[in-house]
Amino acid sequence: MKYSLTLLFLMLFKVSFGFDVIDDLNSVFKNGDVKGLSAYFSNTIELSIMDQDDIYSANQANLILKDFFSKNPANSTKIIHKVVSNASYKFGVIQYNCAKGAYRISFELKGNGSEIKLTQIRIEENKN
Repeated sequence: MKYSLTLLFLMLFKVSFGFDVIDDLNSVFKNGDVKGLSAYFSNTIELSIMDQDDIYSANQANLILKDFFSKNPANSTKIIHKVVSNASYKFGVIQYNCAKGAYRISFELKGNGSEIKLTQIRIEENKN
């Protein structure tokens, strides 16, 4: 019985502290879940899609990304690179595959450790 409880506790501990924001955002991008993505938005976001880049409010970025995902629904995504070692800075690169081609999505999150927010998203054609 003690063994079972210990095993259960360790599994719950791993699940509750094993949260990886890059993995979560990969799922959000794959599903085109702009509402889920907007939960991570800072007040303003540096957003670059192909050759158009600017700093947008969270609401504006939401509309622009909703348009991109509706026109380019994902077939698959793959995490290419992630930096998660610093509690106040995270960085990820995802390969985003859709019917129109492959894109490289890179994003940056900054915060104070307890709260981390998306500050930059770049979507570029994957040149590989």
